[in-house]
Amino acid sequence: MEKENDPAPQVALVTGAGMGIGFEICRHFAAEGLRVMLNDLDRDLTQNAVDKINSEFPNSSCSGHAGDASDTGFIEQLVQQTVRQFGRLDIAVANAGITVFGEFLTYKESDFHKLLQLNLVGSFFLAQQAAKQMMAQQSGGSILFMSSVTGHQAHKNLAAYGMSKAALEMLAKTLVLELSPFNINVNAVAPGATMTERTASEDGYEQTWSRITPMGRPAYPRDIAAAVGFLVSPSARHITGQSLVIDGGWTATSPSPYKK
Repeated sequence: MEKENDPAPQVALVTGAGMGIGFEICRHFAAEGLRVMLNDLDRDLTQNAVDKINSEFPNSSCSGHAGDASDTGFIEQLVQQTVRQFGRLDIAVANAGITVFGEFLTYKESDFHKLLQLNLVGSFFLAQQAAKQMMAQQSGGSILFMSSVTGHQAHKNLAAYGMSKAALEMLAKTLVLELSPFNINVNAVAPGATMTERTASEDGYEQTWSRITPMGRPAYPRDIAAAVGFLVSPSARHITGQSLVIDGGWTATSPSPYKK
């Protein structure tokens, strides 16, 4: 993933990366020789994730910076710390997000604001701070948002969440206008059902999604990480404003996981 005519390793920043998809993205970057700044809200989770990656890839360099990726002040600090640590920033992945299930008619305003603060505000201002740094470097870069199939297809009890993910895909399109002149591409990936530490604890999750997914299984974090790795690579620089669904074909048929 190194830039043409530039032997220096690229530097990537990933939020919400203590486990699951975010961790696997960091792991993928480290395997490719990138320098990685790993962020998570939980300090111990952040450090444990960093230790795992550096142990597996001793020739890589992964650092951690714990904090709240929904806090705009912290986001600015996170980008600054990444640049202090590694000298530059080439890739920003706004992976941090939360899911708050709830019926539309009884959905709490407090849950709504909490969800939007991280999923939208955090992602928007991470992209803003990262873009400013990339523009100052005058060497381009890549920004990627973590969307969801729920931004494409209606899903029970996820009105607010799906809305937030659809908004991120529109943001990726809109930023093409302002960031393309600086050789910064902006894309999104939209994972479907994915086996993570959280979903693995849900009763029947793997069996249900294996049954209703055309490819016969839910996604694994490595499936998402591989797609992210391509979209932020120099080979994909001419791809921008796009959203890639990674769901084993589920959105093509969209059978409900809920028994009728």
